[in-house]
Amino acid sequence: MSQGRPDPDRLLRRVAGEQARGGHGRLKIFFGASPGVGKTYAMLEAARKARATGADVVIGWVETHGRAETAAVAEGIPRLSPREVEYRGVSLREFDLDAALERRPALLLLDELAHTNAPGSRHAKRWQDAQELLDAGIDVYTTLNVQHVESLNDLVNQITGVAVRETIPDHVLDEADEVEFVDLPPEALLERLAEGKVYLPAQAAQAAREFFRRGNLIALRELALRRTAEHVEADMADYRRDHAIDRTWPVAERILVCVRPHPESPRLVRAARRMAARLRAEWIVVNVESPSQPALSAEERQALAATMKLAEELGADTKTLSGENVGATLVGYARDRNVSKIVVGKPAHARWRDRVRGSLLDDIVRQSGEIDVYFIAGDKAQAATVRPTPSPRRRSPLRSYLWAAIVVVLTSLVCQAMFGRFDNSNLIMVYLLGVCFVAVRYGRGPSLMAACLSVAAFDFFFVPPYWTFAVSDTQYLLTFGVMLIVALLIGTLAVRVRDQAEAARRREQRTQVLYSVNREMAGLRTPDEIARLTSRHVTEVVRGPAVLLLPGPERTLVASPPDVPGIAADSRDSSVAQWVFDHGQRAGQGTDTLPGASATYLPLRSGERTLGVLALRPDVSVLPLSPDQLDLVEAVAAQATAALDRARLAAEGEEARVTAERERLRSTLLSSVSHDLRTPLAAITGAASALLQARAPEVAERRELAATIYEEAERLNRLVANLLDMTRLESAAVPLKRDWHSIEEIVGSALGRLDEALAGRAVDTVMRPDLPLVPMDAVLVEQVLVNLLENAIKYADPGSRLRVSARPEEGGVGVEVADEGPGLKPGDEERVFEKFYRGSSAPRGFGLGLAICRAIVTAHGGRIWAENRTPHGVAFRFTLPVEGTPPPPPVSEPVGEHQSS
Repeated sequence: MSQGRPDPDRLLRRVAGEQARGGHGRLKIFFGASPGVGKTYAMLEAARKARATGADVVIGWVETHGRAETAAVAEGIPRLSPREVEYRGVSLREFDLDAALERRPALLLLDELAHTNAPGSRHAKRWQDAQELLDAGIDVYTTLNVQHVESLNDLVNQITGVAVRETIPDHVLDEADEVEFVDLPPEALLERLAEGKVYLPAQAAQAAREFFRRGNLIALRELALRRTAEHVEADMADYRRDHAIDRTWPVAERILVCVRPHPESPRLVRAARRMAARLRAEWIVVNVESPSQPALSAEERQALAATMKLAEELGADTKTLSGENVGATLVGYARDRNVSKIVVGKPAHARWRDRVRGSLLDDIVRQSGEIDVYFIAGDKAQAATVRPTPSPRRRSPLRSYLWAAIVVVLTSLVCQAMFGRFDNSNLIMVYLLGVCFVAVRYGRGPSLMAACLSVAAFDFFFVPPYWTFAVSDTQYLLTFGVMLIVALLIGTLAVRVRDQAEAARRREQRTQVLYSVNREMAGLRTPDEIARLTSRHVTEVVRGPAVLLLPGPERTLVASPPDVPGIAADSRDSSVAQWVFDHGQRAGQGTDTLPGASATYLPLRSGERTLGVLALRPDVSVLPLSPDQLDLVEAVAAQATAALDRARLAAEGEEARVTAERERLRSTLLSSVSHDLRTPLAAITGAASALLQARAPEVAERRELAATIYEEAERLNRLVANLLDMTRLESAAVPLKRDWHSIEEIVGSALGRLDEALAGRAVDTVMRPDLPLVPMDAVLVEQVLVNLLENAIKYADPGSRLRVSARPEEGGVGVEVADEGPGLKPGDEERVFEKFYRGSSAPRGFGLGLAICRAIVTAHGGRIWAENRTPHGVAFRFTLPVEGTPPPPPVSEPVGEHQSS
């Protein structure tokens, strides 16, 4: 092992991360392949060992499932009392998060991490409870089965045929500080199942027939082992990175294949695939871009893209790297990924090129150290079908060479003007400046021609004998040679700098695009917004139209945005897009599937689900797309997929919330209405039965029974009317008949309707003299006042006073109905306006009156709220806006402020 000097940047990031986690608890997961392997028992054993060292250990929740040995090992460890939750008339026991936070132990045991909490709990899932405990600085031990990992859920369902509903996000397992794999061979687990140590006998028999089949257990065991190995490998990579360990630790075979834009590269990929299959190794295919290499031509880009695509189809992880030195970049990446073997192709060029330009293979071998390096030729069986023709290079157009010649002519004219006044060395500098300009502007080939022409022009015009290529002084031959070498060197370096600047520009563009997409995607919520953003960025990359096709009715694809011309317009392209959506594979232009289409179609995959299709038609100037362009398009598509998935989950969550709210309202409605219907119906039935059974009831008795029937019938009528009013208001089926009315008249009318109910009560009315007319539906606003007054009558003592007041406010009129009752409990100021809500001390009622008030006031554009009064009582206030100009008031004597009782 060689430990080098740690990278300062990495060290700073490590220190910053440790500081951020300073107050954060540690999470240890006891991970198993299936129930019954002993996760809870192992967790309790570990807890007892921690307690023996003096740690404060508390059981937050442990499920023994009736296993005596598990219950025995839990004895003696302090335990928090569970929290009782009422749900649909059933009392449920749940982990008490608040009690755990108040107790603040050093270590808390929380069994069954994937458990779904009862409705009404602070968090929907137990893993969220664990996150809050960790944030509070409490260490957590917990248990988890492999079938509860979100990314493996579909695979487990495919293996076992059992759909697991409770899952946790993968990042919870990935971010765990420690994962301990608890294992048990399938035979031993089946034996425990038969002995009743996993489930009760009745459940065990069914489990043995379904989930606990030997084949299922073997497959689940392999999944769990692989997932644990991934976590261990990530821990090892963090350790090597934190301690600056450059040497690879070949604990597992990993192969790195370097490919170039060459016809032999596909053979190399196939041979490496067979090698990886024999070794059961992960393999990575990379291409290294370097400014020191000539820019790729269109044919080379196409060949390289085809090779990378082949590698992906064969199961490789593909990467495109950038670096000044190809060998150093390749070996450095191999060390970062802990690669054990590097595979490169045998060189096909002449040996002199290695002596002139340097050998890539020698660089890799010298720097590889403990990494094995393999040189292979690929699949020889296919050698006859592939002709290794030389890779075409990008050539500068003829116009560039013409401009190079013109630059030499211009520099010669400048030198002619300088000749005789300056030394010849200065003239050479002018020629070198021209060569540098040509190299930066027009590339390698024209710069080489400019260098040769500059030497020839200098000899012809400025070296005696003049106007001839003859040289009288042989020392000028050395001058010519040095001038040519310097010109060639300057031209080469200038081209390299230009290529480096171009590569940096492309990297900066890629980074900027990804940053912009990531930042802008975070604020989008609807699929149409996501589609427009994706279309805009992909269009900038491919310089052609791009559109997102999202599923519409009956899974047909609909373009978004719909105004992008020419993509999926005809039936053929529409069928290609539909095929991509149905099969989850790319197709269209530039692919091996349906290549006759006019556009390229990429599926947006999220797990096993296809969320949409990205259609793009690159401009002919950028065809074929380079690997980095394809990577950028796929990265944008991945961001769009994540955003669409987030929008889908948000919509499903909102739908679930609405469904749950609808179910709650339905249950509340049934409970309330059934009770409120039975009570008056029982009274009516009893009174009618008494009338029928009495042979000759007294007149007073008949009147009393008839009054009972009438009152209860009226109560039923009010219940039905309130339900109908609430339904119509919520569905906006009640049109507002606005007209200009005086609020005093509405108050007086409402008090008149309640004369009988207000008998014997003192009611104070306070009306400001400057009240304006209000545009409102007089019938509905009167109903608001009636409901508020009836509510006050229910709660206030018979001898207490009621107060109704109105005053002008900015932009409207404010109305208040106050009583001297017991007031509202803290927190009920808003809940009293919910449908079917009735306080604990509520008399008979339906819980709809105040909800109707809010619906009516809101429909008018106003606001209604409740406030407790001092020392007791409650005031209900609402506002009504005044918009427009009222008609002129009738001429009348002014009325001052008054108060009446």
